[in-house]
Amino acid sequence: MIEAYIPILFFILVAIGFAAATLFFSHLLHPHKRHPVKLEPYECGIEPATDARDRYSIRYYLIAMLFVIFDVETVFLFPWAVIMDRLLLFGFIEMLVFLFILVVGYVYAWRKGALEWA
Repeated sequence: MIEAYIPILFFILVAIGFAAATLFFSHLLHPHKRHPVKLEPYECGIEPATDARDRYSIRYYLIAMLFVIFDVETVFLFPWAVIMDRLLLFGFIEMLVFLFILVVGYVYAWRKGALEWA
């Protein structure tokens, strides 16, 4: 019965060996001299005006979360559109209910002021 686990053990050893070899060779090949430009927080040519760890308004995070929520929910529209001809009226009504819930959530967030930047 132990013979059944030999391929798994071999796979784990190859994975660990590959990771170790990659780290070892990258350490040998990387340049050892640090350039001061590379050590700066931004490489776009603009000097940073403030510290990267400054506080931001919670509204930025709310907008981002709302975008992700509504964006992920709209991903469910694609599979529905692919098989819409097989779902017929039931699928159409289900999607109307889904879109209604989505619009209610959007209107709620809008009325609460979560979409305001200021």
